[in-house]
Amino acid sequence: MKHNINLARVYDKVNPNDGVRILADRLWPRGVKKTDLIYDFWAKELTPSSNLRKSWHQKELTFKEFGKAYTDELSMLNEEFTPLLEAAKKGDITLLSSVKDIQNSHLPILKNFIEKKLEK
Repeated sequence: MKHNINLARVYDKVNPNDGVRILADRLWPRGVKKTDLIYDFWAKELTPSSNLRKSWHQKELTFKEFGKAYTDELSMLNEEFTPLLEAAKKGDITLLSSVKDIQNSHLPILKNFIEKKLEK
């Protein structure tokens, strides 16, 4: 079964094809009230660690180095993926973040990691 994993900004309009909406940011999105964001659950523990996030934002790492370090962090997690994988097995999911540049963020790395877990 093909699982659609979409990536979106929390500031974008809700898409009817989003499926289960998962907030994938360690920090709550700036300027968004908790009552205003439409999401199903917050996967805070599946986001880059605070130190890794800071190193990336301070441009101490290349995207490739960031991706490797983040993938290593994700590899240490197991049961934290359960709700996300169960949602993905049932249908489409959308990973939400407040990042400005989705393609150069943790979201594509997380998406790729989830897809590999679903293949197993």
